[in-house]
Amino acid sequence: MSAACTSPKSLSASKAPGFDAGAVRRQLHHPTAAPSLGPSMQRALDCKRSAQSQVPWAALRQRAHDVKAYVLANLDSLLVSFETEFRARGGAVLWARTAADAGDIFLDIARRHGAKSVVKGKSLVSEELALNARLRAAGIEPVETDLGEFIVALAGQKPSHIIAPAVHLSSADVGRIFEAKLGLPYSADPATLSLAARELLRARYLQAGVGMTGVNFAIAETGTVVVVENEGNAGLSAAAPPVHVLLMGIEKVLPGLADLSVFLQLLARAGTGQKLTSYTHHFLGPEPGKQMYCILIDAGRTDVFADSQTRESLACIRCGACLNVCPVYRRVGGHAYGGVYPGPIGSVVTPQMVGVAAAGELPFASSLCGACREECPVKIDLPRQLVFMRSKAVASRSTGTFTERVCVRLWAAAMMNVKTYRAAVAVARLLQRAAHLLRTRPREATLDGTGFRLPTMAVTTFKEWWGDR
Repeated sequence: MSAACTSPKSLSASKAPGFDAGAVRRQLHHPTAAPSLGPSMQRALDCKRSAQSQVPWAALRQRAHDVKAYVLANLDSLLVSFETEFRARGGAVLWARTAADAGDIFLDIARRHGAKSVVKGKSLVSEELALNARLRAAGIEPVETDLGEFIVALAGQKPSHIIAPAVHLSSADVGRIFEAKLGLPYSADPATLSLAARELLRARYLQAGVGMTGVNFAIAETGTVVVVENEGNAGLSAAAPPVHVLLMGIEKVLPGLADLSVFLQLLARAGTGQKLTSYTHHFLGPEPGKQMYCILIDAGRTDVFADSQTRESLACIRCGACLNVCPVYRRVGGHAYGGVYPGPIGSVVTPQMVGVAAAGELPFASSLCGACREECPVKIDLPRQLVFMRSKAVASRSTGTFTERVCVRLWAAAMMNVKTYRAAVAVARLLQRAAHLLRTRPREATLDGTGFRLPTMAVTTFKEWWGDR
């Protein structure tokens, strides 16, 4: 089957590139997140809560949840409707079943139009495709125009947050990166650094043969593509070059324009605490003399869709709210998740994209406190999704050692029977006394690897105390 096809029915699963299982194990057990990450996330959360108080937040969340449920129940027909309308406006639609297929299609477009460089608006899907590496290998220069993406690309890193790629770096870090990579005088002043990046990037828009953006929402009713941003770089990436390529995950479609206002109110407030993002672009087909392509990308999404237990994760609008509130993300940082998507949503979608054999440890990187579910603007039940992915990881034996699995099974058997439970308590007390005589106490590992002392068991249980009276 060819890389490009004309029907969503032909889409199938694929594995996402670039996942580092070794980094996950190292960083989850020995986190190296910047000390400023937690306070930064708390500020974002405080801004979100202030902004959401200005609208009927609960009603908007429920409406968005219902719309996304409708989308997932009618995804095939909505995508065909969007394709029909987008083509009617003069754009071209190409279907890619895998990340590799999408990369091939993009390269083919760039080569056919003789592009020597590509200016890129912010797009997580392009990270799924490892697009920068593929373009460089083909002799085409990728230019990140989002400031955060530009910084992490210079540093040779991956984005660490869904909407704030360089949140893990301080202004001093950025100053040192600009000094080393761009030969600029060192400065830690944010305004100076921003102006320097703007001066460097401004000319690149006019030099590029192709501009690329992601897609926040696509309207099936009208064929409209909506991209939201705060810097203006996505608009320039779309408008300045003669060719505009949109990378769109198949789950981004919405039924009609009437639904869009709900999501625009939610996305900005949940992501950055704004009433609305600075720029909301509605692309209604190519300008005269220019070309516009939309690549509809599966890359494993139909496999997620096919499982009724995981389907809900496709409702994510990539706002980053679940990261901001997650105690684990705050402690370990985005790079600890190994793939494109960090945080609670990453712990759900990454094992589905790369397989639980590789990423089965991620669903366990959660306290299951439920805060992510409460903050999610589309009411995704992330704790339930995480528990389900844990069960898949355990069933596939992709996590834990043989000894751990045996111990957990013995523990479960003991806890499910009163007699064995009491016997286990008695044995634990004996071991505790022996440990006391040996002047040692067992330790339990923590996220930072330092460990903490296990609490001392009570001399008598409550039932024993009650029975004696």
